[in-house]
Amino acid sequence: MIYSKKPLVGIIMGSSSDSRIMQGAAEILDEYKIKHEDQIVSAHRTPSRLAEYAKHAEKMDFKIIIAGAGGAAHLPGMIASHTTIPVIGVPILVYNDKHQKKSDTSKFSAFGGLDSLLSITEMPSGSPVVAVGINKAGNAGIYAMKILANEFPDLKKKLKEHKSNQHNSVMKESNQLKKEGLSKFAKKKFN
Repeated sequence: MIYSKKPLVGIIMGSSSDSRIMQGAAEILDEYKIKHEDQIVSAHRTPSRLAEYAKHAEKMDFKIIIAGAGGAAHLPGMIASHTTIPVIGVPILVYNDKHQKKSDTSKFSAFGGLDSLLSITEMPSGSPVVAVGINKAGNAGIYAMKILANEFPDLKKKLKEHKSNQHNSVMKESNQLKKEGLSKFAKKKFN
C-alpha cells in the first residue's frame, strides 16, 4: 500500500556528504512505501533556501521532516524554527575524506559526533527537535513511521510486524550462540 500520492516526509541534509548516512532513513521509508522528498539545504550556506524550504514543506503538507547535519548541526533546529511540522534531527559524525594524507583518526570530527548531538538536543525552550543517536538515520525513518501510524492504521500493523521480526531474529541468534558456543559463533559472525 502506498500511503499518499505526494510525499509525507521531507528528508533534508546540510551537504551531499551527509547522504551516505541519511540514506538509512530513505531506505526504511522506501521499504514501507512511504513517499519522501529528499533535498540538500544548508543552514549556513543557503539560509534563505532554508526558509523557502520550510514554506514549501508546509505547502506540500509534509507530516514530518527528517533533518541530518554534522558539526554545529544547526539545520534541524533552524528548520524547526520556521515551521510547525515535527522535526527529527539526525546528528552526523563528520567524516573528512577530502584529505587523503591525514591519519585515519584525524578524518573524524574532534568531538565524535557529540557536537552534532548536543546542538540538536539543546534547542531553546519552545522550539523542540526530536533527536536520534549519532548516524542513526534509520531510527529517524522508523520514528517517522510511528508518527504516521497515528494516521494510517495499516502502518501500525507493519510496525508491529517489524518488532516481531526483530524479536525472532534475536531469538534465532541466541539459540545459535547457545548451540555453537561463543568462540565459534563470533568467528562465523565476524569473519
